[in-house]
Amino acid sequence: MVNRDRILAEFLELVQVDSVSGQERAMADLLAARLQELGLEVEEDRAGAETGGEAGNLIATLPARGPERPLLLVAHMDTVEPGRGIKPVVENGIVRSAGNTILGGDDKAGIAAILEVLRVIVEQELAHGGLEVVFTIGEEVGLLGAKHLDTGRLRSSMGYVLDSSGPAGTIVVQAPTQDKIEAVIHGRAAHAGINPEDGINAIAVAAHAVSRMQLGRIDEETTANIGVISGGKATNIVPAYCRLEGETRSLDGGKCRAQTAAMVEVLEKTAAQFHARVEITTTTLYPEFKLDESHPAVVLAKKAAERLGLVPQLIKTGGGSDANILNSRGITCVNLGIAMQKVHTTEEFIRVEDLATNARYLLEIIRMMTA
Repeated sequence: MVNRDRILAEFLELVQVDSVSGQERAMADLLAARLQELGLEVEEDRAGAETGGEAGNLIATLPARGPERPLLLVAHMDTVEPGRGIKPVVENGIVRSAGNTILGGDDKAGIAAILEVLRVIVEQELAHGGLEVVFTIGEEVGLLGAKHLDTGRLRSSMGYVLDSSGPAGTIVVQAPTQDKIEAVIHGRAAHAGINPEDGINAIAVAAHAVSRMQLGRIDEETTANIGVISGGKATNIVPAYCRLEGETRSLDGGKCRAQTAAMVEVLEKTAAQFHARVEITTTTLYPEFKLDESHPAVVLAKKAAERLGLVPQLIKTGGGSDANILNSRGITCVNLGIAMQKVHTTEEFIRVEDLATNARYLLEIIRMMTA
């Protein structure tokens, strides 16, 4: 019942609409029109205005055909850079970009699957318990759309986010929390050739601090990283300023907070040792979640995969998604694999057959929930 050619054509159209984070207006307008054409009631919230973006989250509902048991379906509209002027290429059953941009399968493969499933349900007048669709903004820059979504407007108690790597049948049941660490080290400027001893080299202080941190894989649940260092004005000036940006992640919230605290302590002690000053800001970007394998959302996803001959895989992931926020708000959400590969790179690709399988899998979940 899923139309392979149709979902491919729609995916190719979607990826050619620029929608980098904060600039989702064109994508939101296109999707709102598509959803309305399918008979859904569509609203746009104020998440864009609240986050400085062009568009808000789209919230759409399809009334039940049969006993009411609403189900939430979620994907995000935004993409990372380089994500402008994408030209998809289809070759040997694989869709990739022309090579100078990402493809945008993250997350337009998820959007395409949801749209195709809605079409099939409407065309075939299939029974369902009511569907709520949310297309979010700003996922790639801190889950901004999900954070500013008024979940009180939703009736679903469970749902599925289509935004993970891994083939259809991949079921994310655990994901980490993440802390962001931002630090500014203040040293003292001096001429590098005349009186360097009068300066305090902020970059050197930062280097000492980073060298004393435990980074990378901390344990099987926890990671830490310093990813950005910037500072200085010229080679002949002892730098008075250095900025660091880093993160910690863990499937265990306590471990994440402890790792963050350890890195903050190193920064403070190192700055004091060199008579510098440091300003540190830490922010928890999203909470962790862990779903029990017996939860109906997990059981349903597993059974639907088996019905289609797919291999269900219950996994942990090191990345966050809108599912983190929705689970923290009381809506149990599984993140499903949609077979996108090498995402966030110019080598990103997805198989045409996987686009169709994603839709078949989601449709089977909805059908089994109604049965």
